[in-house]
Amino acid sequence: YARSCNIDKSDSLIVSAPLGAHICFVGDKLGDVQQVWFNDQKAKLNPNMVTSHTIIVDVPNVIPGEVTNIAKFITSDGTTTEYEFNVFVPAPRIETMSCEYAKAGDVVTINGAYFADDPNVPLTVMFPGDKQAEIRNLTQSSVEVTVPEGTFEGPIEITSIYGTGKSTFNYLDTNGMLFDFDGLTGLGNHGWHNQPIENDGTGISGNYLRLGDGSTTLAADGWDDGNFSFEYWAGSWNTPTDYPEREGIRLCDLVDFKDFKNMVLKFELYIPSSSPWQANSMQIIFAGTDKVSMGNAGTDVFGNTVAGCNNTYFQSTWGRGLWKPWTDTEAYSTGDQWITVVYPLSDLGYAMDGTSATSQPAGPEDFASLQIFLWNGGTPGVDCTPLLKIDNIRAVKK
Repeated sequence: YARSCNIDKSDSLIVSAPLGAHICFVGDKLGDVQQVWFNDQKAKLNPNMVTSHTIIVDVPNVIPGEVTNIAKFITSDGTTTEYEFNVFVPAPRIETMSCEYAKAGDVVTINGAYFADDPNVPLTVMFPGDKQAEIRNLTQSSVEVTVPEGTFEGPIEITSIYGTGKSTFNYLDTNGMLFDFDGLTGLGNHGWHNQPIENDGTGISGNYLRLGDGSTTLAADGWDDGNFSFEYWAGSWNTPTDYPEREGIRLCDLVDFKDFKNMVLKFELYIPSSSPWQANSMQIIFAGTDKVSMGNAGTDVFGNTVAGCNNTYFQSTWGRGLWKPWTDTEAYSTGDQWITVVYPLSDLGYAMDGTSATSQPAGPEDFASLQIFLWNGGTPGVDCTPLLKIDNIRAVKK
């Protein structure tokens, strides 16, 4: 017989399971089993999970080409035992989209699982407003489509013969928006350096933030906050420090960071192939007003001690994210197109040099300010002249 490996359900016998399920077969003389097949798909068998009486195995996460509803067990001498067992395919699962702010007519890739295209029930991809996208290419784990005209913000749905799956993210998502650079939140540069916020017709949704210009050198293991650091420090020059909306508000008052470990930071990014990036890490540094604030050090309107403007908090072992998509042998660009970058907020455990941080964000109050700085990270790289266009910085649930 077969049973679930879930301890809460281990006493229940099962006769079917979905793709990817972790199950246990129980019987006799199983120790010599060398292969397990589900339909026409061979499972990966761990010898440590095979005993005389049990086999623990994962159902292959691949849609079968031929459905027999049979599990086969093959021993070293070729003896085959068949067992009736139904593997069912879940509804499509949507995980990511190459650019969540792609425009109508743009070609994007949606990644996930169980994208089954049946001749009698073709797979469909629907954008908000019941707008069907043209499918250009399709595999079981990705589908390339053209964004349809007339759509708007909302989830994407993919329907197969096995059901309908809905994205957990929104296309054109404004949830959790911190910086759109077009006036939705009103926030932008708010620190020592004012990086260009431009709209030259190449943006993904109006204005965007620019780091570098394609001619200024980012030195390997160098420091250039004047060209490669975006700073938003909550606060004001008032005494005591206050947090004006649309200018100095604490980011944790704009977005709920209580469950930050189950959140991600997202933004759209464009790096032209003519100005790729190959030096230092992108440091993603959130901090509370006890670490940095706009204005003078002192006290704020809530009676809290604030640190004031400084560049010492991020030169410490305070935890931050480090993102480095380039390698020592290959520079990174986005191929002259906009993409969506996703960085988990549970991964803010690095010090400035890439070692482990001694302290890191622990609660929503540690998400008052944000700095994005191409610097250090323990990955010097090589001198380069990158140009990064960044838009729609937002913090949302995974």
